[in-house]
Amino acid sequence: MSKAISRVPAIANEPVKSYAPGSDEVKSLIATYKKLWKEKAEIPMIIGGKEVKTDKKIQLSSPQDHQHDFGFYYEGDMSHVDSAIESALAAKAKWNALGWEQRAAIFLKAADLLAGPYRDTINAATMIGQSKNVHQAEIDSACEFIDFLRFNVEFMTDLYADQPISEKGIWNRVEYRPLEGFCFAVTPFNFTAISGNLPACMALMGNVVVWKPSDKQVFSAKVIMDVLKEAGLPDGVINMIFTDGKETAEKVLAHPDFAGLHFTGSTKVFQGMWKMIGDNIHNYKSYPRIVGETGGKDFVMVHPSANVEAVATGLVRGAFEYQGQKCSAASRAYIPRSLWDDVKAVMEAQIKTIKIGSPEDPSNFVNAVIDKNSFEKCKGYIDRANAASDASVIIGGQYDDKKGWFVHPTVIETSNPSYESIVEEIFGPILTVYVYEDEKWNDTLKLVDTSTQYSLTGSIFAQDRYAIDEAYKALENASGNFYINDKPTGAVVGQQPFGGSRASGTNDKAGSKMNLLRWVSVRSIKETFVSPKDYKYPYLG
Repeated sequence: MSKAISRVPAIANEPVKSYAPGSDEVKSLIATYKKLWKEKAEIPMIIGGKEVKTDKKIQLSSPQDHQHDFGFYYEGDMSHVDSAIESALAAKAKWNALGWEQRAAIFLKAADLLAGPYRDTINAATMIGQSKNVHQAEIDSACEFIDFLRFNVEFMTDLYADQPISEKGIWNRVEYRPLEGFCFAVTPFNFTAISGNLPACMALMGNVVVWKPSDKQVFSAKVIMDVLKEAGLPDGVINMIFTDGKETAEKVLAHPDFAGLHFTGSTKVFQGMWKMIGDNIHNYKSYPRIVGETGGKDFVMVHPSANVEAVATGLVRGAFEYQGQKCSAASRAYIPRSLWDDVKAVMEAQIKTIKIGSPEDPSNFVNAVIDKNSFEKCKGYIDRANAASDASVIIGGQYDDKKGWFVHPTVIETSNPSYESIVEEIFGPILTVYVYEDEKWNDTLKLVDTSTQYSLTGSIFAQDRYAIDEAYKALENASGNFYINDKPTGAVVGQQPFGGSRASGTNDKAGSKMNLLRWVSVRSIKETFVSPKDYKYPYLG
């Protein structure tokens, strides 16, 4: 029982290390990378705080060298899903009863462990397993995850402090209870921070969690669980399983104690899970919370008044950082005829300087796509554009899978605003450009708004303030995160709450108090100090 109104430590965004050539920090990180690369990682499931191993070992290979075996994980079956649910429910009462300060301390400690002794380890694991360069790993698995852990504690205290007014003689208050039952976190390969935040933020609010990470992210997922254990997270609060996705969803979402889904992944999978929840709605003890961030086909809209170098740089960074494998990546651009030749020239000059290869070499800007399926998908879009009559590959277009799944930064120009690569999500280093006539600015704004089913991120480049205002209004529903004179990626926790709508998700804004509100059930309490002793109101005389 708390005997104080505690203040959490002051929160600020974790500084991003530069990893400048020759610096001690880059030497330390690459040394850790090489050490982990040579070792054979053994990754068990964690259920009820215990390591769970099976007779089915799944080999882990790195995207940048798919012949290199850096370890294995133990694959589970539906009995392990049952065990994870049982362990979560068994841990629930004691975890619910723990004071919020105690919960906060665990996650604040986890943040400090990541900022210090585990920083190189989680970055290197992300580089090896998910093929991120030193900068992309740093801003994701270190800084963003640390920010989630720290800012969520502050958001939680802000939420708890949000209380109703009270009239004379009564005291009104609300408490933010955890959901009744267990929660399910399904996380993607592309962001270690997202994979850690989805189960962690639910647990912070007093919930217990079954967590299924992507099979392409298990290496850094193991580090997350190691950190949480060292930080003091009690056994059973978060249970990590490696099981078949469809079967796991069917079992979890049919359980009467299922209370909430926190999901990041494909639109199709999320919609399928939502349907399962609807089909099982009569089985649940309460209506489950459903939070999802799914696909994107993120736009860059360019006005004739835009700065050419800013546009080109925004496109190169926005489209090709982490091989375009960000749900927020710039994947379609609308550029006026008057600027296109100059923008193209600057892009070509910049892309020519990009180095491609393993993250072990910190000078490589582009690394490998995640797996063979992604490689083949990108290859298909490039090959079809080369053969198309209404589209052509104008920059890049090379690919090579001999050693790793490498796809070069590629720009497709199309004359067809409905061409496949400008309306379909690709999740690779492919940007499609549609060149519009300057006088068709307003028509093109409508095109941006209506061309895809998604509404995640987007940006406008312009120096004309009236044009910025026109785009701001015309594209109100086209993105959940809107950027002015900047690339449409790189949302920072506490600064740009992240999420989209339409087919891009429920827009519950990770990295904000809005998201945490989804993982609590509010109870209103009214206390009357002097109770009435007669039923008669004054109007009765």
